[in-house]
Amino acid sequence: MEYGLKDFPAPEVVSTQVTGVLESSVEFRGNLAYSGCFHINGILNGTVTTPDMLVIGETGRVTGEIKAGIVIIYGRVEATIDAKHRVEIRKPAVFKGEMSTPSLRVEDGVIFEGTNKMT
Repeated sequence: MEYGLKDFPAPEVVSTQVTGVLESSVEFRGNLAYSGCFHINGILNGTVTTPDMLVIGETGRVTGEIKAGIVIIYGRVEATIDAKHRVEIRKPAVFKGEMSTPSLRVEDGVIFEGTNKMT
């Protein structure tokens, strides 16, 4: 599925400039901290921290903890998410875990196994 940042309107306080990509052939273990927008198409096991945006592509797999301004999920996530602005879970995503966010959008066809606390 093709997607672009224009598809994800963001509050002005969040940077949507792409600053990095974890490609589908890459596996990363550890803590990732950045500013801007980061796309995960590979595997990440660990912690992601950003005041800005995280996009998990269809081939992306994230296990661990996510603290971000905006999180957009197309892939598979088994994590605890703390999003300052919003979380969007789009088909064919699978989410398992707990999240805290003031705004949650879940598209039809998504698998959501977990809890959400609206903050």
